[in-house]
Amino acid sequence: MRGCRRTRLRAQFETSFPTLTDLKPPVNLNDLYCGGRARGTRLRGSTALLLAGLLAVGATQAAPAATGQWVQSWTAAPQSVSDHPNAPSFDRSPSINHQTVRQIIYSRLAGDRVRIQISNRFGHAPLAIAQTHIALSRSTAALEPNTDRSVTFGGSPSVVIAPGADIVSDPVSLAVPAGGALAVSFFIDSAEKPSTWHKLSSQVNYLSTTGNFVTDPGATPFRGHFTSYLWLAGLLVDAPGNTRPYAVVAIGDSITDGMRSTLNANRRWPDVLARTLAGSGIAVVNQGISGNRLLSDSPCYGERLVGRFDADALSRQGVRAVVVLVGINDINFAATPPREGLDCDFPHTRVSETDLINGYRTLIAAAHARGIRIIGATLTPASLPPAREATRVAVNRWIRTSGAFDAVVDFDAALRNPARPDALLPVYDSNDHIHPSDAGYAEMARQVTLHQLDGH
Repeated sequence: MRGCRRTRLRAQFETSFPTLTDLKPPVNLNDLYCGGRARGTRLRGSTALLLAGLLAVGATQAAPAATGQWVQSWTAAPQSVSDHPNAPSFDRSPSINHQTVRQIIYSRLAGDRVRIQISNRFGHAPLAIAQTHIALSRSTAALEPNTDRSVTFGGSPSVVIAPGADIVSDPVSLAVPAGGALAVSFFIDSAEKPSTWHKLSSQVNYLSTTGNFVTDPGATPFRGHFTSYLWLAGLLVDAPGNTRPYAVVAIGDSITDGMRSTLNANRRWPDVLARTLAGSGIAVVNQGISGNRLLSDSPCYGERLVGRFDADALSRQGVRAVVVLVGINDINFAATPPREGLDCDFPHTRVSETDLINGYRTLIAAAHARGIRIIGATLTPASLPPAREATRVAVNRWIRTSGAFDAVVDFDAALRNPARPDALLPVYDSNDHIHPSDAGYAEMARQVTLHQLDGH
């Protein structure tokens, strides 16, 4: 890089990613702009993703400076799509071929400006998005009249996102209400097989016939349906108000992700909590991944939580607290039989109470290093056989009594059957004896208090 283009790139980095200099350990920005790898600076995790995303947009295109209170207002945790040739249909993403993808999300904060976050974190090749629009959603794939807005990236309506990169759009002027539904439309003017998605959306999203329909206000072109999120990873809102708004990240496995909750109804426990806190300036955002584990990666269920914790929770804009519910899959998957073809539960790692506690301590230390509160949630009943149930009980005892977390939410006590503490109360059971019903998710949300979240 001749002369390193240091001044121009430095200004762009600090405009687009104002928290970069807060990374721990600190990053030498001059090394980044002058080719960090060649000079001995090894880029990892979110730092590498930020650099790749910036360079993908274009080194001379700076995003407009953000002067407001930008806060995370919706999220979906990125996952890799399995490329196993024998993957079942529900583990395969839809193919896109010169089509428009329209996806429905819900802002947890009100505001007058928004930015969207797109992820190619698990991409094998650059992702080209020809055009992006955002609007208030009316119903199905239809838009509210006069709310459609163009989304740009460094001033350009198109963007190419490097493999491994997450990027953030320019600010868009759009008044959004708290809890309001938004439609984000991507026109992909090529043949793409997504390799980055969020598998379980609990929300119907839409795929058009061939063509660019990002500005079409109607639902007619959107004949294809799918229930995942493709590339769309987050929404930031410039939230007004005299008090400082903030985000709470709910992170964990399928019980946070909302498995078996009612489709299109936003009945996951973080959704219910978000509605309870509506108007408070607190956004509850969901970074659960169905099947996720604390200590082991999976070909289907995402990077282990100790590995994704920084990118998916601590680095999100405006986050002050994290609620962690994870560990039941670590306990369970050791005993599931290996499957031929795609084995989503691989590796079948046996874990002890001590293993899980050490993992929780890793999360706690990382959160505290950022000045973020971390709330531990007890593992809910799952009708486990005696040996695995003993591990769950021991882990819950430590969560309740160790004092390691800043606060504890006792989901186990709230949902268990008093006559059989290893099982969910029938009214809270979705009938698979692991995942709560809508009523169970609502009861979970009732256990979370403002005092637990903010410490006051």
